[in-house]
Amino acid sequence: MKLVFATNNAHKLREVSQTIGECVELVSLAECGVVEDIPENEPTLEGNALVKARYIYSRTGQNCFADDTGLEVDALGGEPGVRSARYATDGHDDEANKKLLLERLAGKQNRAAQFRTAIALILDGKEYLFEGVVRGSISSEPRGDGGFGYDPLFIPEGYDLSFAEMSAESKNAISHRGRAVAALADFLKQYC
Repeated sequence: MKLVFATNNAHKLREVSQTIGECVELVSLAECGVVEDIPENEPTLEGNALVKARYIYSRTGQNCFADDTGLEVDALGGEPGVRSARYATDGHDDEANKKLLLERLAGKQNRAAQFRTAIALILDGKEYLFEGVVRGSISSEPRGDGGFGYDPLFIPEGYDLSFAEMSAESKNAISHRGRAVAALADFLKQYC
């Protein structure tokens, strides 16, 4: 089965391919001729994932899925949430985003947070949603060189390491995206 994955990120494509299973062939946006940016203006992760999947489906007519991920911090009422990539600026500036998050958490005792990924699948014209969540806390300073985004600040429950200090395999085994993709893969098994 071929599925278009709404990404051109080679690392993300490889990571998801390893989890999704051998019976599914993932195709990137570029391989389908979709090169334009897809707007992500919805107020929820699920809404953004659905908008992207619907856009790809309408452009290609192919079965597809899209994801959206956010970091939700309890003491900040769920911020940065759906605006995680554009928290401090409109330009996906990881350093500025981390700095703003730490500034807003300054002096707060409650540092509980969760990473959440929503996946929207369109299969034969029907829409399905999947979710992956990992709880944890925000460290007081960045730790580690791996990962991207907020990974140096996020310490998953039950661990002493940040996502950025873990190996890619260890992180993927417990991550929000890994859990959402596993739910998608379980669903797709019935079609293999």
